[in-house]
Amino acid sequence: MKKTDRQAAIEQLINQYPIATQEELMAKLKAEGIAATQATISRDIREMQIVKTPDEHGQARYSIFKANSKNEQDRLFESLHDVVVGVDRVEFMNIIHTLPSNGNLLAAIIDDLKMPEVSGTLAGHDTIFVISPSVEVAKQFHSLLISHVANEDEL
Repeated sequence: MKKTDRQAAIEQLINQYPIATQEELMAKLKAEGIAATQATISRDIREMQIVKTPDEHGQARYSIFKANSKNEQDRLFESLHDVVVGVDRVEFMNIIHTLPSNGNLLAAIIDDLKMPEVSGTLAGHDTIFVISPSVEVAKQFHSLLISHVANEDEL
């Protein structure tokens, strides 16, 4: 099967079913007659920018991160305001604490911006490590984050 066909099937499945793990996705693909290894699925998830987001019941599920008509920086600032509960800086890293199930989505937005202040991100369920190229740059990025967080007085 061609990669484009497999990825189209993946997109259709995650839009149709509440899939939360690679194993669930592989099972759905197999049920559709599509064989793929875990490594292939993992690459597809990364290439397709699939992230876990909470559904209407608060359960995590895969969804495809897509930029909409908003400019990406505005989307970042809106997300910082809506989902960030705390920001800490340690040397050249900023640690962003989010509401549950929002770490991956916010990290995807930060990654997509390709900001010079960000060398890389590592995201989990509700925490993101943002690595900057230097302590000074991390301080600047920390100021940017704090200025867009809802309860900045509490941070």
